[in-house]
Amino acid sequence: MLRGLIFDVDETLVYYEGYDHRGWYEEWVKPELRKHGIELDYETYRKTVTGELPRSYVERFGIDHVEFWKIVDVVNLNYRREMARLGRIKAFPDVSAIEELRKLGLKLAAVSNASRECTEFVLDISNLKGYFDAVYGKDYSNLDGVKPNPYLVEKALKALNLKPDEAWMVGDSIHDVLAGERAGLKTVNVVRFGKVEGADYYVSDLWELLRLVKNLREEI
Repeated sequence: MLRGLIFDVDETLVYYEGYDHRGWYEEWVKPELRKHGIELDYETYRKTVTGELPRSYVERFGIDHVEFWKIVDVVNLNYRREMARLGRIKAFPDVSAIEELRKLGLKLAAVSNASRECTEFVLDISNLKGYFDAVYGKDYSNLDGVKPNPYLVEKALKALNLKPDEAWMVGDSIHDVLAGERAGLKTVNVVRFGKVEGADYYVSDLWELLRLVKNLREEI
C-alpha cells in the first residue's frame, strides 16, 4: 500500500527564472574557484555533476574533493539568495497539491543533489518546507551518493520508516527515475520538460499525481 512520496525539488517543485546551468557555472562558480587557485572547465564540472566522473575527480586539481564541493555549495546558496531577492525562484502553480497529498495521510520527503542548506532554503521561501517529514541534500560523507545513486532515496525511506514498496519517487529527470528504481520504488515522472523513459507513471503536474494516488486507493 502506498504510504509515502519522495520528491525531487529543483524543476519538480520549484524553478529558477532565467536559469542556465553553464551560465551559472561561468558567472558564479568559476570566479570563486579561481580565488582558490582552481581552473576547471565547464565540461569537466558538468561530467562530475552528471556522474560521468566521480566527485573525487577534482582532487587532481589540487584540492580535497569535500572542500571543493563545499565551495560550490556556498556559491549555490549565495546564488539562490540573490535569485530570491530578485523574485526569480518560483514554485510551480500546482505545488498546492502537496497540501492535499498530505491530507491523505501520506508521509512526504524531499531529496536533492544540492546541499541540504540550499534545499531547505528554497523550500522555506516557497512555503513548502512544513509539508515534509524529512529533507535531504548531498551528504559530504558520501558525495557520490547523489541521484541517480539510490543513497538519498534510501535515507529518506529510513527517515519515513517506510519500505520500498510503500513509497513512490516523484521527479522530473532521469536521475530521479533511476534513483527511485534502484532503491526499489515505483517512480513518477512529472513531465514538465519532456518525458523520461523508464518511469512507472507519467503525470503532467502534481494535481494529476493527486488524482493518480486517489484512484489507486479507490482500487484497493
